[in-house]
Amino acid sequence: MNGPGLRDLAPEHALRRLELTVTRRLDGLLQGDHLGLLPGPGSEPAEGREYVAGDDVRTMDWNLTARMTAPHVRDRVADRELETWVLVDATASMDFGTGRLEKRDLAVFAVAAVGFLTARTGNRLGAQIVHDTGVQRVPARAGRAHLLALLGTLLSAPRGAGGHGDAPLDAPFGAAAELLGRTAAKGRGLAVVVSDFLEPVEAWQRPLRLLGARHQLLAVEVVDPRELTLPDVGMLTLVDPETGRRREVPTAGRRLRERYAAAAAGQRREIAAGLRRAGAAHLRLRTDGDWVRDLVRHVLAQRRVAAAGAARPPAAAPGGAP
Repeated sequence: MNGPGLRDLAPEHALRRLELTVTRRLDGLLQGDHLGLLPGPGSEPAEGREYVAGDDVRTMDWNLTARMTAPHVRDRVADRELETWVLVDATASMDFGTGRLEKRDLAVFAVAAVGFLTARTGNRLGAQIVHDTGVQRVPARAGRAHLLALLGTLLSAPRGAGGHGDAPLDAPFGAAAELLGRTAAKGRGLAVVVSDFLEPVEAWQRPLRLLGARHQLLAVEVVDPRELTLPDVGMLTLVDPETGRRREVPTAGRRLRERYAAAAAGQRREIAAGLRRAGAAHLRLRTDGDWVRDLVRHVLAQRRVAAAGAARPPAAAPGGAP
């Protein structure tokens, strides 16, 4: 998105831009006949069908089985109402961007998309905002006013280590993921994690895996192009936003740039593998890309996979019985 950044606008104008961007560009693309932002199980009964190998026996419809004299199950459709929790990384590493947006602003757009698309049918939305010094919790509530208030909180979140929260954290993002797993609703819902995932994988993989065991889990990885490749700009001063350490790097050397790109690619592969092991649907958004297009492609791809699984050819149950 070109023009002034969100933080350069008055709060009411920034929120209005967020809402218009999401509703104009996404509305109608992702709603359709599907009942949720992501395909997945729910609690509302759907059509009955004949049992096939691999079906969960807990979905057996015994009345239908007795009438049809063959094993039948009853599918479920995604719930119309659910509780969604977003875990948003607002640590110092997110205060960076060389594309159209800073990573922090791109994270706000991702939360806005999730919020506006899941709030249409009265779904509740809550958030945990991760600062370097702790976690700020926003209780789950329904309604447009609550969503706009949450987005306003994200836009005004302090930069760097100036955040505030409930308790200091040694590994902010990993600890916050563990906290969300303990405090989110017990019933199955949607958990959306938005971060650059630059903490060590072992700090967040297990908490996310536990979170994904109870909820649909979407991991939104926010990336800037300069984190992937190093430009040839002569002597470059690099500052670690987490520690403040500075280092002079001579970028003219081709071998240095190649080593940097290889290391960055390896880091991203490790992050993707960690998210895969955690059972998360993985969406990567870039500050120099079209985040709306990437989001639409991801959701439509998820739905195609879900539809292909539902349309798999029937197979005989072992021994002729479920």
